[in-house]
Amino acid sequence: MISLNRSSFLNKSSTSFSGISSFSHSQRKASATIIVGSSSNGHTNGRIEKKIGVVMESTFKEMNKGAASVLDMDGKTAAGGGVEDVYGEDHATEDQCVTPWTISVASGYSLLRDPHHNKGLAFTVKERDAHYLRGLLPPTVVSQDLQVKKMMHNLRQYQVPLQRYVAMMDLQERNERLFYKLLVDNVEELLPVVYTPTVGEACQKYGSIFRRPQGLYISLREKGKILEVLKNWPEKRIQVIVVTDGERILGLGDLGCQGMGIPVGKLSLYTALGGLRPSSCLPITIDVGTNNETLLNDEFYIGLRQRRATGQEYKELLQEFMSAVKQNYGEKVLIQFEDFANHNAFELLAKYRTSHLVFNDDIQGTASVVLSGVVAALKLVGGTLAEHSFLFLGAGEAGTGIAELIALEMSKQTKAPLQEIRKRMWLVDSKGLIVSSRKDSLQEFKKAWAHEHEPVKTLLDAVKAIKPTVLIGTSGVGQTFTKEVVEAMASFNEKPVIFALSNPTSQSECTAEEAYTWSKGRAIFASGSPFDPVEYEGKVFVPGQSNNAYIFPGFGLGLIISGAIRVHDDMLLAASEALAAQVTEENFAKGMIFPPFSKIRKISAHIAANVAAKAYELGLASQLPRPDNLVKYAESCMYSPNYRSYR
Repeated sequence: MISLNRSSFLNKSSTSFSGISSFSHSQRKASATIIVGSSSNGHTNGRIEKKIGVVMESTFKEMNKGAASVLDMDGKTAAGGGVEDVYGEDHATEDQCVTPWTISVASGYSLLRDPHHNKGLAFTVKERDAHYLRGLLPPTVVSQDLQVKKMMHNLRQYQVPLQRYVAMMDLQERNERLFYKLLVDNVEELLPVVYTPTVGEACQKYGSIFRRPQGLYISLREKGKILEVLKNWPEKRIQVIVVTDGERILGLGDLGCQGMGIPVGKLSLYTALGGLRPSSCLPITIDVGTNNETLLNDEFYIGLRQRRATGQEYKELLQEFMSAVKQNYGEKVLIQFEDFANHNAFELLAKYRTSHLVFNDDIQGTASVVLSGVVAALKLVGGTLAEHSFLFLGAGEAGTGIAELIALEMSKQTKAPLQEIRKRMWLVDSKGLIVSSRKDSLQEFKKAWAHEHEPVKTLLDAVKAIKPTVLIGTSGVGQTFTKEVVEAMASFNEKPVIFALSNPTSQSECTAEEAYTWSKGRAIFASGSPFDPVEYEGKVFVPGQSNNAYIFPGFGLGLIISGAIRVHDDMLLAASEALAAQVTEENFAKGMIFPPFSKIRKISAHIAANVAAKAYELGLASQLPRPDNLVKYAESCMYSPNYRSYR
């Protein structure tokens, strides 16, 4: 047993509570009586921990002189839509000094190892003295802007995109604010690094590059204990969860447990682009096995080495997960389903959308951003939405989701029945054009798109038969928009609208250069992954990127600041309208149908305001009273990656 005398304990205490001017006499007296030791039955430790906790709590409350402390947090609603900004992460609290809380006040070596508070060489001389950092850092003090400049210089030295991805993830583990500052200030350059297309390769090699866990892994082994697993996560006030089971990662197929790169990447964008606090975001992978033989035989694979669980076993695990999330985090936590296979994605969304705040980005997010692109393209092509016809290559989550949302908007504009509107949408799957004669063999989610027409086997024949004005690819199969297909589109459209949306780049239905060249510079083109500008006959075309990152960060922010309890389709339409409204005449002049990502935070604020307004209109908002200016309110609630000054 080790006894701490009065002076030694106070010395230790001053380290733990750096930035605190002094203790009261009663606190010193209480501190001097504490004995740290061990006991065979553990009762002594329990009493000691309790006594220390009482001393710490009384100390904190006296120092704060009645102000709220970390110990007093109760999760009551506040700016930010649901929880208090206790860490000073929002723009609204940017000018306030904060205390770097962990369990106690972080200081010394532990502060440099805490990514939430670490500033590296940007700690000021005063902060180094106050937090016992003297000698632990070189003497120079640099600005955050210089750190950003240095990091960008280092990243640009890497020739392999995956190396940049690993470097960015390492930075996120060391210095959270610098990571987001880097991403916010250089979003157009770094978005392809932290998300598609590089994240696809990262997931394929996740076992090899795995360093530290960045989220929760819930496997079949945790069945019956999922609530306990959720409680293991250190942050207790979660607002957004992105969850995947890894069965359909981008266009790469079943990557099992290694699909974790997707939730991690999505939530990084929720923070960087939508301004959600990192502390409120939780990435989760549900591991039910994998049918990928390569991974099952890979010695570095990090997931369960078994074939995928299906049927009742799978449903019971998901039911337990959804119930545990609601029990642990409440009614208003947003659960985003990500990269589930078609057969599960539609069922999960249909089952839980009436009981939980759920959103499927592959079905709903993709649809919303594509609808926005189509609406913007009409300003270049002309005509109303109802005057155009659509042909989709791919009839899975994305294809049917986009078709349904476009049909909803068209029905809203024309007041025509949705069933009639759907007849302007044609889908092609692996067996050809979806027609009525195939209805008995179709999956349930495809049946609404089976129209009267003779069977057509190939995409080219379907293009010639339907003569669509808009061609949208969501097949996940590269090079399917061939020269013959694009030329056919251009033969009966002055300005054919061609969206090659499959990710990553290798799976894109065609490249930007191919679309512009084969259409003789007349195509209105957008893709899922980024392509460089294309010069054709002296004119430079800037291809649009129909990236879900335009929509889901602002959409999620809108749900949170309004305290929405359910997602309604009208909210998706509101998000599309807000995004389309951000495209300027200057953008149109370059052939762009999406605004530049450099203004993404402004775009997200407008999307959030539109979504929140719709939530209030539909009676689904719980954050009352409604703010007068929703755009400004959304901006004030956004996470700021700028360094904070420490007391």
